[in-house]
Amino acid sequence: MKLSVATSLGVMLSLLASLALHAQAPKLTSTGVYTAQQATRGAAIYQSKCSLCHGAELAGDGTAPPLAGADFLSHWTGQPVAELFEKIHASMPSDQPGTLTAQEAADLVAFLLSSNKRSAGPSELPAVTDQLKLIVVD
Repeated sequence: MKLSVATSLGVMLSLLASLALHAQAPKLTSTGVYTAQQATRGAAIYQSKCSLCHGAELAGDGTAPPLAGADFLSHWTGQPVAELFEKIHASMPSDQPGTLTAQEAADLVAFLLSSNKRSAGPSELPAVTDQLKLIVVD
């Protein structure tokens, strides 16, 4: 069975339109991508595993960068949350890199977003890199 050029083009356009409808637009961190409870868990992890280097107020110590404020936001704005999550998961804490679970890393990211005045929402930040690629720091 031969398809006409017009029919083939119509099928291709329908397929492209269907793919576009199913593609997910990125979410922004200012739209509530974590829960308050998750940020609270992240705060406890931060105090026990991160504050020694990054400081109790997340200001950094000259060696460790600040995790709140203009410097932090200027570095991460426009980046997918997956980048921050992977950095934390793979290389933190610096004295025991790679020892945090994926959930702990996600909870820490939630705490950092909260500390940078991003509002909580109804759903937890996922601990899955592919899903975090769809969320952008703004």
